Amino acid sequence: MANWDLKGKRALITGGTKGIGKAIAEEFLGLGAEVIVVARNKHELDELLRVWREEGKQVSGVAGDITKPADRQRIGEAIEERWGALDTLVNNAGTNIRRKLADYSEEEIRQVIELNLFGAIELCRLCLPFLMLGTGAGVVNISSVAGSVDVQTGAPYGVSKAALIQLSRSLAVEWAEHGIRVNTVSPWYTDTPLVESVLKRPDRLQRIIDATPLNRVAQPEEVASAVAFLAMDKASYITGIDLPVDGGMLSKGL
Repeated sequence: MANWDLKGKRALITGGTKGIGKAIAEEFLGLGAEVIVVARNKHELDELLRVWREEGKQVSGVAGDITKPADRQRIGEAIEERWGALDTLVNNAGTNIRRKLADYSEEEIRQVIELNLFGAIELCRLCLPFLMLGTGAGVVNISSVAGSVDVQTGAPYGVSKAALIQLSRSLAVEWAEHGIRVNTVSPWYTDTPLVESVLKRPDRLQRIIDATPLNRVAQPEEVASAVAFLAMDKASYITGIDLPVDGGMLSKGL
């Protein structure tokens, strides 16, 4: 299993203080990567950075909202100041508002799509020059099985996640000339704060489990390990894929 690690990798991870994002950051740090974590809540970010640094991890952070140009500029400045290059970008930051399409306000629809899709697009644009200077560089976009099938998460969320999958495919082709790989990881229901209200409903949880051959929801660490693999040099010939981490849900059908 030699070199199944991320030693020497320089990674930027958005939405890295909760749920899947936090698990990804911890997985990368545990495998030897140096990490910059981006999150909106400065207090939560500072507290996690303190804990990780006490553990000897090479980590720093930027408190900011990736949908805001000024905050993205600070993210770029942080990359420039610390490394001047980037090996891995993980676009994990996301949100959802669950309701029927007719019940959304336009502002709510834009809120979901701005963060889930346009935020990721702008981070890709921002980080391209740094990735071009990286080693074995790549992007991993965190989408969802909701980008492939309807799972009653609300249309704006599904639209944004489907578009993120296609973004990865397009950039995998466009950026191949630079040696930059671009892939997607698509989780099914995962035990995180984002879906806590759903999983607390016994009837809804049972429906989710019944649809899942492995008969349970995922843990954030199980998604993080898939992301880490795609960031490794061991995955050097993998680009443009959408990797479901779904317990077999997409394969089940009737």
